[in-house]
Amino acid sequence: MSLLPKTPLGKWSVGFVIAFFLLLATGMFVVSVLGQEGGETFFDNLWISIPMLGAGASAIAAFIAGIIAIIKNKERSILVIIAAMIGLLVLWFVVGEIVAPH
Repeated sequence: MSLLPKTPLGKWSVGFVIAFFLLLATGMFVVSVLGQEGGETFFDNLWISIPMLGAGASAIAAFIAGIIAIIKNKERSILVIIAAMIGLLVLWFVVGEIVAPH
């Protein structure tokens, strides 16, 4: 096992999870520093929803790219495995919100 990915899909997976954290931080910055507030629905405030939607999409893309890299290309990088697990966690949350919204 190595720390850094060797395959292109493994590198994409790690890149997607980095983008996830950057977009998540951007969304949190918009809420906490700029004082934006949410509304009734997800898309009521685009300053919050666009970075958060991008963060979710990046995490799910990290999961898909990571799983393909692990299964097809035999990638054994620790960062790719962590990226895939983070993506799986976000995918689980998104599916849970779709199946049982609150």
